[in-house]
Parts: sequence; C-alpha cells; structure tokens
Amino acid sequence: MKLRKILKGIYALWYREFKVFQRERSRIISSIFMPLFWYFIFGGAMGSVVNVGGDYRHFIFPGFLAMTIIFSSMFNGAYVVWDKKIDFLKEVLISPLSRTTIFFGKALGGLTDSLLQALILMIIGIFLGIPFTLVNVPLTIIMLFALAVGLVSMGLIIGAFMESPEGFGLVSSFAVYPLFLLSGALYPLDNLPTWMKILTHVDPAAYAVDGLRGAILGTSAMPYLANLGVVVGFDIVAITIGAWAFNRMKL
Repeated sequence: MKLRKILKGIYALWYREFKVFQRERSRIISSIFMPLFWYFIFGGAMGSVVNVGGDYRHFIFPGFLAMTIIFSSMFNGAYVVWDKKIDFLKEVLISPLSRTTIFFGKALGGLTDSLLQALILMIIGIFLGIPFTLVNVPLTIIMLFALAVGLVSMGLIIGAFMESPEGFGLVSSFAVYPLFLLSGALYPLDNLPTWMKILTHVDPAAYAVDGLRGAILGTSAMPYLANLGVVVGFDIVAITIGAWAFNRMKL
C-alpha cells in the first residue's frame, strides 16, 4: 500500500511537469531551433576547414542530440527555484510524500521533457540524411536516456540550493557550457592539449557523445557499452546526491 502511494505521488508530480512542458511551446521550439541553427551555420562554416574523414555535419549531429539533452535537462532545475518561490513545494510537502519521492517525480518529468525534445530532433535528422537504422535508433535512445537521467538530476541539485532564478542561471551556465564544449560534440578529441584531454575524461557528456557517434555513425574511441557504463555510473552518483540535496533543501 505504501509503495502504491509513492508511485501515485511520483505519477502526480510527473504529470504536473509534463503539463508545464506542453504549455511552454516556445521552449520546445527554441530547444529544437538552437541545435539546428548550430548544425547549419556552424556545420557549414567549420565543415569547410575541419577534416573528420567524412561529412562534418553528420559528425556533429550526435553532439547536437547531446546538446539538446544537456540544455533541456539542466533547465528543469529552474522549476525547483520557481516552485520554492510560489510555495508549491511547501504545498506538496503537506502530503505524506517524502522529499526523495518528490525528487524522483520531478526527475522523471524532466527526463520525459528532455527525451521528447531529443526524439523530435532525431526525426528531423532523418530528413537531413542522418543514417538512422532499426538497430542504431534503440542504441541512440538508450544513450540519450542515460545522459538525461544524470543531467536532470544535476539540474535539480543546483535548483535545490539556489534561492533565485538569476542565481540558478549563473551557476547552471558554469556547468552547461563546459559539459557541451568539452564533450567533443563539435570537434575530434584526438589532438587536444593535455590539460583539455584531462577535462574531457571527467566530462560525462564526452562519453555520451562518443557512444552516440559510435551507435549512429559507427566511429567511436571506446566501445558503446564502455561509454554507457561510464554514463550510468555518473547517473548513480547524480541521483544519490540529488536525493540528498532535496532532503537538505531549504524552503
């Protein structure tokens, strides 16, 4: 009976986050437009000077799938800040739900939002000539799912400790841009300076991008399962810290 109440609570929180996502159509449009803008403008410019042994736009497309997950997942933490400002979280805590349950409900909602945006971009990718197949599509979705789990949790961690939307925006920017720019989304990681290589090794998005590139294009530095294992390890750490952060969160 207790488990049933927990699951109903998680569902209620998920449904609320999903309805918010449905109402913010401008957010959906911008999350799809930005990767496509980079794809055509940056891909066209850099594609003429960067040699990746194939079509440069195909090379960067897996990175833009990861980009969609990174930005949309981290942005979900802003809703925690707003929920604290409008006292929504206080109202939820009146219910018998634990803070850990609230964390999982909001994480599941953010995960759904991020994956839907990435799936829309994948559909657009079919018309751009990205070589999706019945084999690599499931592998792509699994890797996107794994990346989104950790990054949604990371966004919620930041949101749990922030008191204002401005503070959240500032702190999350320090996380989002290094995650994306050091992931290898825009360039190969082979010939980087040593200090940059060290940073890429601790960037979970770099393993996700490599895994996506391996799944879609068949070219990766590490095996798919090795990349997935690193991302899942990041997920476990992020979920654990996220549940702790929600239990320590001040309302």
